[in-house]
Amino acid sequence: MTLKQLEKGIFVDDATKLNFDSIIFDCDGVLIDVTKSYDQAIAKTTAYILKEFAKIQNSIPITKAIIEGFKDTGGFNDEVDLTYVAVLSIVAAKKLDTDEGKFIDKVIKNADETGITSVEKFLDKTVDISDIKKKLAYPGKRVDNPLHSIFDQLFYGPKLYKKLFKKESKFTEQGFIENDVTIITKKLVETLKKRFDNKIAIVTGRGIESIRYSLKEILDGLNLKNCVFLEDESREIAKPNPEPLLRAIRGLGSKNCLYVGDSMEDLIMAKKATDRGFNTTFCGIYGTSRDPLQKIKFFEQNKVPIIIESILHLPKILNLV
Repeated sequence: MTLKQLEKGIFVDDATKLNFDSIIFDCDGVLIDVTKSYDQAIAKTTAYILKEFAKIQNSIPITKAIIEGFKDTGGFNDEVDLTYVAVLSIVAAKKLDTDEGKFIDKVIKNADETGITSVEKFLDKTVDISDIKKKLAYPGKRVDNPLHSIFDQLFYGPKLYKKLFKKESKFTEQGFIENDVTIITKKLVETLKKRFDNKIAIVTGRGIESIRYSLKEILDGLNLKNCVFLEDESREIAKPNPEPLLRAIRGLGSKNCLYVGDSMEDLIMAKKATDRGFNTTFCGIYGTSRDPLQKIKFFEQNKVPIIIESILHLPKILNLV
């Protein structure tokens, strides 16, 4: 594979054919910059759970570097899963009386696309953390599980949380979802429609109400019937399981799909879809990363054929401008 920089922010493999008949997007980090929303919700929830459930007052903050470290393993598309393993890792480090940051790095190195299963397996061999696991009883039933419930309350805020879950929030501050920064625009959707017509969809870990709240009427410009919102689905088909992507591809009647994402689980999912006989080319977004240059390198190492800073570069790649 030979990547060439076509212009600032755009890298494309010479051998990649750009004759796509559909385009499917991930959401977080692609359509929406979640640096100040989901990332902060992970950090705040972790600190709250450690204080209230593990009686740990002082611990290292969950930084974007830690979040990306877990996500780069391919097993943490779900931010609450990531919050859970962050809590477990810090509790384990405290029990071992070891440096929390270095220990989390070790946990990440032993994690893989099986997500919380791989982390629990590693930690269970290292130290007894059965007490915090019992208290959290994760994943359990979303509306009743303490970790999931606290995360949702902090992310959605009291008004939206009550609307979605018919329950009162114990927190009064506005939800971190208010910090979502929408990248996709109506103009971009209309431009893409010139090429793909109604074959534009989303396959994301979010629920539809969460996305509608942030994207508003932009969402209606996509093929909603063939979008997949994994927060509203069974955990069994969570990324990197290719079934959600295959469902969208089949629904769109696509023969040559471009899937745009920003993470390892997105890349794995696209590769698995291709392995199932549904040609899917992955396009990696690096502009919302903590370290854009490192993200480019990560994509290059994993032989990603199209790497762009932002979805706003798509019209240029697809010869629509």
